[in-house]
Amino acid sequence: MVKQYRKKPVVIEAVQFNKLSPHSIAEVEAFVGGDLGGTASDPVIATLEGTLHISHHDFIIKGVQGEFYPCKPDIFEATYEEVE
Repeated sequence: MVKQYRKKPVVIEAVQFNKLSPHSIAEVEAFVGGDLGGTASDPVIATLEGTLHISHHDFIIKGVQGEFYPCKPDIFEATYEEVE
């Protein structure tokens, strides 16, 4: 039997990568605790699924167990809203 499920409301932390901003890569690197690889123009991040590239405007999300992963802007906007 197919059932429907709703995602539990959980507050996450995230930063958005902007490769045109000279401060963005430093902000992302600080956010992930210095665990960032690649170059400033082609950064990579270690995730539970392996090493992933971070694209311009991707959001870097800190998951509920402290893991980090990139998320495309359209998916992020459809899934999350800013907490005031």
